[in-house]
Amino acid sequence: MLAKELQQEYQRRFVNIAKYRRRVWRVLVKSYFQGKVGQNQDILDLGCGWGEFINEVQAKSKYAMDLNPDAAEYLNPEITFLHQDCSQAWDIADNALDVVFTSNFLEHLFSKESLSQTLSEAYRCVKPGGKIICLGPNLRYTGGAYWDFFDHHLPLTNASMSEILELKGFVVNTCIPQFLPYTMANGRQLPLWTVSVYLSLPLVWKILGKQFLVIASKPKP
Repeated sequence: MLAKELQQEYQRRFVNIAKYRRRVWRVLVKSYFQGKVGQNQDILDLGCGWGEFINEVQAKSKYAMDLNPDAAEYLNPEITFLHQDCSQAWDIADNALDVVFTSNFLEHLFSKESLSQTLSEAYRCVKPGGKIICLGPNLRYTGGAYWDFFDHHLPLTNASMSEILELKGFVVNTCIPQFLPYTMANGRQLPLWTVSVYLSLPLVWKILGKQFLVIASKPKP
């Protein structure tokens, strides 16, 4: 998808719920993802969108990558923005990152080859012992609703995500087939306290969760 189309998609899909999304991600980061990331880390948000995750997470240094040029306008000043195709070489040194985080992005890549190249770059840039955190819609549970978004191209499940990560050299440490509900784009804006409650009830994830969470690490020598 061209940068102009990305701009239009984001504006059409998220402009009316942007403030709510930021508030939800503030809760998600504080209540869950900060613990998975750790403290004082070098982090890249891959497919950062409008910066909902990377703006909230605490880190030593922050990078954000997206093809949408509008992303830069939403990022906090301390974040280094990489405006590029993620399947091309990243302007990041080998073994420079503690964490690569990506949410609801990899399904937007045009091909499995692009996904493979992207994860190769992630593996190169992550330090030994570092990790990649992948959150995304699980085709196994979304069913046909997966294709309700025109810019979804790659059908992914927790199993296929885990497999490609392992093929790239990562070791999968956490694989949760059903984590968060599918989307906020078409849903009701529930009170924020319900997000914290939801995160504290893993049994409920198995009823409402339609996104996988896969966390994998780069082995130490």
